[in-house]
Amino acid sequence: MMDTAIERSSVRYGTTTIDYAIKRSPRRTTVSIAIDPTEGVLVTAPEPAPVARLDRIVQAKASWISQRLKGQSDRPPAPSLKEFVSGESFLYLGRQYRLKLDVDAPPRPLRLEGGWLRLPIPRHMPEEHRGAFVRAALVDWYELQARKRLPERLRAWSKKLGVSAPDLVITEPQKRWGSATSAGTVRLNWRIVQAPLALIDYVVAHELTHLQYPNHTREFWASLGRLMTDYESRKRKLRMLGAQTVW
Repeated sequence: MMDTAIERSSVRYGTTTIDYAIKRSPRRTTVSIAIDPTEGVLVTAPEPAPVARLDRIVQAKASWISQRLKGQSDRPPAPSLKEFVSGESFLYLGRQYRLKLDVDAPPRPLRLEGGWLRLPIPRHMPEEHRGAFVRAALVDWYELQARKRLPERLRAWSKKLGVSAPDLVITEPQKRWGSATSAGTVRLNWRIVQAPLALIDYVVAHELTHLQYPNHTREFWASLGRLMTDYESRKRKLRMLGAQTVW
């Protein structure tokens, strides 16, 4: 029977601390390292393997692990389950707002009012169609906020870099918070406006840096570090925000 107890350890790689979980199994004869979406770095090891040995193995793979972890900051988490009913909470600029559905109210777009995201529901809408209607209204509202908020953040960080603000496209990629094209266009996922401003700025600065360094090379991370000295902290917080931003 497999032992699923989880231990934890950490190693230093330059200025970065790599925390990892250890999963032991009596059936294992070798050590493997994986980047788990929820656990982060996961080391699967034989039961007798001492932690000191595992630390050395992780240290030897630290460059690869660090690049994989940093690359994950580009990707939104897996979707969470939402029913799109009154009382559910949705993030906007890092704060939670509750959804309030006004049944049989006069039609108008979703609006933020008194700490609530309020949406009228048409009088004769069948119950089974309500969830899709509410989700579509939320997407429209968030996309509108993204078109208002994200250009100003792009201009602000372009100014810090001393460059002209690039063209911006608001979109919804399935696996990224944003991207930068070789033609000099930045694409940002509208969902990022659910995050606090500091994390929005991390994504904006990240993509602006990609205009100069297309890949996650050592030069890319060094350049981003000069632009935003605490980017690693912001990256971790964005990952910890979790599935609340995807529905």
